[in-house]
Amino acid sequence: MRDRLAPKIIIILGPTATGKSELAISIAPRCNCEIISADSMQVYRGMDIGSAKVSAAQRSLVPHHLIDIREPEQPFSVAEFRKLAGEAIGDIIGRGHLPLICGGSGLYLNSLIAPYNFSADSAADARIRERLSAEFAVDGGAAMHTRLAAVDPQAAAKISVNDSRRLIRALEVYESTGRPISELRKSSEAPPWRPLIIGLVAERQILYRRIEQRVDAMLAQGLVAEVESLLARGVPRDAISMQGLGYKQIAAHLAGEISLMQAVDLIKRDTRRFAKRQITWFNRDTRICWFTIDQYLEEGELVDAVSFRIAHMLEEA
Repeated sequence: MRDRLAPKIIIILGPTATGKSELAISIAPRCNCEIISADSMQVYRGMDIGSAKVSAAQRSLVPHHLIDIREPEQPFSVAEFRKLAGEAIGDIIGRGHLPLICGGSGLYLNSLIAPYNFSADSAADARIRERLSAEFAVDGGAAMHTRLAAVDPQAAAKISVNDSRRLIRALEVYESTGRPISELRKSSEAPPWRPLIIGLVAERQILYRRIEQRVDAMLAQGLVAEVESLLARGVPRDAISMQGLGYKQIAAHLAGEISLMQAVDLIKRDTRRFAKRQITWFNRDTRICWFTIDQYLEEGELVDAVSFRIAHMLEEA
């Protein structure tokens, strides 16, 4: 009963380069939606081309949330996303509108709809773990235990101040998922919202061609100059934001480590690999209603089909 009474939200997800943002902008007016970005790169100001960020003109058509909310030097965690997205969802519902979450970050999306298809055991982020290990060595167990107690008092009560492995693991899970490890292990808990999930996908070779075309377009739009500008203003190469696809490879080129041609080839290769990982991740969720975009050839055909499906899902009890 709780799930049936939970507020409904729409999610549009899928691998990169499938046209999620464009579809969301077309769908939103039909369904009285406001859009929440679930893209880990679009939160950063000044990182527009490499993140394929929706333009100011596009944002003027439909209210967007969680875009341009951090400087590239600042870290942004899944925990922060979940908090801010949850607040945005509440505000949107309060205005009588429908939240539409759009993006391809599996961790971000799962932080909103877990624990249906997400568990503490599957939450792992080597970079976060490495950073936390270094912080434990410097600050000690007491400081880290205090941090854990602030976000997950149940776990903190069961973990010793000197148990570095479990302390680091509990904080890693929280930073990776936005949810306390003690909460994720309660498998019977229902999500706070009722997600209606639309997935976009394409035949593999078509998807790869779209990826290559997108990368070429980014280069033509000035990706190299964008990365050069970020570095010139002092954004460090090891910043989390600079590990994003496109930025990492172009930064290596600008440092003289690889040629521009090599950088472009790496961007295309790494983006294809990323898309494969996204597909594997999303395929775990049987709730997704998939649309193969290359089957909709006429202009507006995909928008009509998805709009019809969403309307049907909203009418379902």
